[in-house]
Amino acid sequence: QVRLVESGGGLVQAGGSLRLSCAASGRTENYVMAWFRQAPGKEREFVAAISSNGGGYADSVKGRFTMSRDNAKNTVYLQMNSLKPEDTAAYYCAADSAPYGYDSRRPHAYDYWGQGTRVTVSS
Repeated sequence: QVRLVESGGGLVQAGGSLRLSCAASGRTENYVMAWFRQAPGKEREFVAAISSNGGGYADSVKGRFTMSRDNAKNTVYLQMNSLKPEDTAAYYCAADSAPYGYDSRRPHAYDYWGQGTRVTVSS
């Protein structure tokens, strides 16, 4: 069982930066770790993923967001730069024990989820 706890959300002006953290209760170095987000009234969407055999970013965040992991701390991060109002959403950390693959950009592939942290970008 893996427990995920996100932190780092908040209110920021457009063009600003935030860094989200996701701390895992167990060892997740062999897991695919991902960030998803969900805006009010919209479906949960893929943001970024990282694993030992693959990863990537959604086109909407490529070049602005960077995902990283510190296996010693069982923590993954999402550095978000040049934030836009359309980045406003609840951001969720997720973990999947299966290898990175086609489904790794889909929420249903993930076994474990955090409670989410809210990011609000003002214009």
